[in-house]
Amino acid sequence: MRTSLSLDSSEWPDTWKAAYRILEQTVLPNQLQAWIQPLEFIRTVEENGGLTVELGAPNDFSAQWVRDHCQRAIESSLTQVMGVNCELRLTSKEHEKTPQLNNTDPLTSTPNTTGIVLNTGTRITGGDHADARSDTTLEPKYTFDTFVVGASNQFAYASAVAVAEQPARQYNPLFIYSHPGLGKTHLLHAIGNHILVKNPGSRVAYLSAERFVNELIDSLQHNRMPAFRAKFRDSYDMILIDDIQFIAGKVKTEEEFFHTFNALHSTKRQIVLTSDRPPKEIEGLEERIRTRFEWGLISDIHPPEIETRIAILKSKAEREDVYLPDDVATFLASYIKTNVRELEGVLIRLQAQASLTGAEISLEMAKMELKTAIPEEGSHLTVEAILNAVAKHFHLKSQDFRSTTRSRNVALPRQIAMYLIRKYTGLGFKEIGQYFGGKDHTTILHAYVKVEKGLDSDTFIRESVESIQNLL
Repeated sequence: MRTSLSLDSSEWPDTWKAAYRILEQTVLPNQLQAWIQPLEFIRTVEENGGLTVELGAPNDFSAQWVRDHCQRAIESSLTQVMGVNCELRLTSKEHEKTPQLNNTDPLTSTPNTTGIVLNTGTRITGGDHADARSDTTLEPKYTFDTFVVGASNQFAYASAVAVAEQPARQYNPLFIYSHPGLGKTHLLHAIGNHILVKNPGSRVAYLSAERFVNELIDSLQHNRMPAFRAKFRDSYDMILIDDIQFIAGKVKTEEEFFHTFNALHSTKRQIVLTSDRPPKEIEGLEERIRTRFEWGLISDIHPPEIETRIAILKSKAEREDVYLPDDVATFLASYIKTNVRELEGVLIRLQAQASLTGAEISLEMAKMELKTAIPEEGSHLTVEAILNAVAKHFHLKSQDFRSTTRSRNVALPRQIAMYLIRKYTGLGFKEIGQYFGGKDHTTILHAYVKVEKGLDSDTFIRESVESIQNLL
């Protein structure tokens, strides 16, 4: 038992280390890394025969998260180590006043020695990247306010908010992974949109890994590599890259991305990446890149539980001003369990049907809609049956899908076939590749993601898929 309750800053490291060991037994490792490690000692105060320990969190959001989820665990661990009753007081460092230099980057608050940042998001510099602006492909509807939080995605959501509130302070890079259609892209856009609301002069780039690869190839072909490197290494305060797994196995792309990552990270600029799997499971990825992905915080999203699926449908209906009865929401959420995008897609189709017929959305309407979207229970769809149905719809031969042609009249039907085979047979991406002339698993994954996203945004893809499902 301690004879004195006082604790100064010189004693804190050993005290905290001992308390942290106790916390490791009850708190998940990713929560320790994300929320508890960043806490900083401020002071202790003797109160009511015990000790109040004041710790500083990086921002208001972090402070509230620790209060809600870890405060009792921290108090218990400190009490065990100190031998006296300890209470935790959390404060936020977000509102501390720090001197600002006139010429600073809006995200990093570090001296800007390469140019001037204007409110439009334009940095005036010499060289090829004189007009870099925030990427305009951010989707405005994808914000934190429109993201439905549940047990399956709470940690990923909290991590994204923390990065958006204080970029490059704690979690750099932030790596979010999940199966397609669970909200990774939504969070990526939400981070960028939040940054631009807080700091309109920020230079934010959102792009897919495919676009990064294509820009690299174009720059190589036209001898514009200095401009390519200047654009991605010097022109942005934050880079958000979707589906980063697509760079795996592309030697020149990995080389350029490695140096781009180093340039951004070393100058304290935020990197956020998404993938369909964790870094250690991305096949063909260079080890030096894999380790950099693991430098920051890795967060995953699981398929949502039924309560969250219902909440997602209700939220979508409210935003679209659509009347959605509770029994319909429950019915849809019960049948579509693993893909948020597909769940919302069915609602969009019900909305369109109700608008065209002048009828309200009903349970019977929902059942009819799902008949075309989901095969009847017990049905067995083979790869050959799906290939034949796709070929029939597009007036092709099934062997055309195994050809190497990239013409759109074959390439898009081929991608739709890949999507439907994955959806209805459960075969892995590698296995599906064998049915298409031994194509790489990343090609199959790319097709799946493209078609799935197209169901929401591309009428031709949506109508084609629905017609083929009717044939099946």
